Amino acid sequence: MRLFTAVYPPTDAITHLTARVAGLRLGTAAAAGTNVRLVDPTRAHVTLAFLGEVDPGRLAEVESALGLAAAWSRDARTAVPRLRLAGGGRFGQGRFTVLWAGVGGDVEALRVLSRLIRSRLRRARLPYDERPFRPHLTVARPGDRLSPVDIEADLAALADYEGPEWPAVELVLTRSEPGPHPTHRPLTTWPL
Repeated sequence: MRLFTAVYPPTDAITHLTARVAGLRLGTAAAAGTNVRLVDPTRAHVTLAFLGEVDPGRLAEVESALGLAAAWSRDARTAVPRLRLAGGGRFGQGRFTVLWAGVGGDVEALRVLSRLIRSRLRRARLPYDERPFRPHLTVARPGDRLSPVDIEADLAALADYEGPEWPAVELVLTRSEPGPHPTHRPLTTWPL
């Protein structure tokens, strides 16, 4: 099974971002029928660690590792992290272009939690992606279906974006089913 851990912004934060995206060239292209692969708002999340394929027989070990990380993170802080979606950027070029919204607020608490999760997964000899943690929420995967001029204009428009503040109240272990109609199914949650 394909797994990742994440925090999910509340509906009002996603609705605010979705309204901003609708006003971008990306949003105009999507409304006109161009498949810019906008992220389904119901699946919008901030990934803390991507585990990839994990044997279903090891799910209990994954849950144990994540539970320990969430508990340590919770015990080490005096308050729930307060975040906001803010700014934006791009990964990749050409047909590999991905646009994202950044994360502002108590990002250091997310960095600590991501390190704790990865440490616990490593100790349990469980798989995870070792790329550096870069807090973001994917907005779209337009690839080369938008011109470079349109992409740059959208990046400039996202630069000053600032969404409403929200508390990151839980860590979620999610099962991802890729394909033409990808699905995300939360498996387990832990309070933060």
